[in-house]
Amino acid sequence: MAEKRITLYSSEESPYPHRVTLALEEANIPYDTIDFELVDKPNWYKEKVYPTALVPYLVYGGPKLQPGDSPSPELPQLGESLVILEFLADTFPSARLLPADSFLRAKARLFCRAVEETYNPAFVGTCFKQAPMEDLCAAVEHMQGLLPSDTGFALGGEWSIADAAFLPIFLRTLAFLELDPPISRLAPGVAAEVLATLREAPRFARMQRYLEESMARPSAKKTWDPASFKAKAARHFEAAQAEMK
Repeated sequence: MAEKRITLYSSEESPYPHRVTLALEEANIPYDTIDFELVDKPNWYKEKVYPTALVPYLVYGGPKLQPGDSPSPELPQLGESLVILEFLADTFPSARLLPADSFLRAKARLFCRAVEETYNPAFVGTCFKQAPMEDLCAAVEHMQGLLPSDTGFALGGEWSIADAAFLPIFLRTLAFLELDPPISRLAPGVAAEVLATLREAPRFARMQRYLEESMARPSAKKTWDPASFKAKAARHFEAAQAEMK
């Protein structure tokens, strides 16, 4: 039986579609991407595809779609990146995106919850709401504490969708801190200080090793272009600032 076509609506600036592309690459599942910049989101996306206009959005099956097409309402369609990750894990069990063991699958959900409830708010708060630098460092330390003590990935060392949930946001944390001129609301010099702490401090040696191992995987190399992300993120931020004036 031929595999059903997968179409993913995506924006490079957002970590959430990146979660899905990582999983698709890890599983070696063919897919089509319809990509657009968040600063110039096309009207047809909200009108014809996904009324919330959020990304990602996945269409499962049907013909090849072009920008501006309306997917058939009879096709399975999903938003919400973590829901899509579980859908892929369940639909393609041979890809081993989640372990078969029910306890480890439960641990994957707990890891994803920590990303959503602990790490993501700290990233947004520190970079865009002038929260203390230590809030972000504490969140990184919390995620580090959920990893195996020596090496490997979130669930007992094996890569899973739990890693797909975290890595895109952590990569964007580092990229935001690297931007020059900075687009965050951190005081001058603080971004460089936070970045040096996360990349070099012994306190974060385990997370530094996790990042190295993650970026050594072909899926991460193929789906992450920091220079392209930084350019688009800067445009997005500038547009958002202009709207606020």
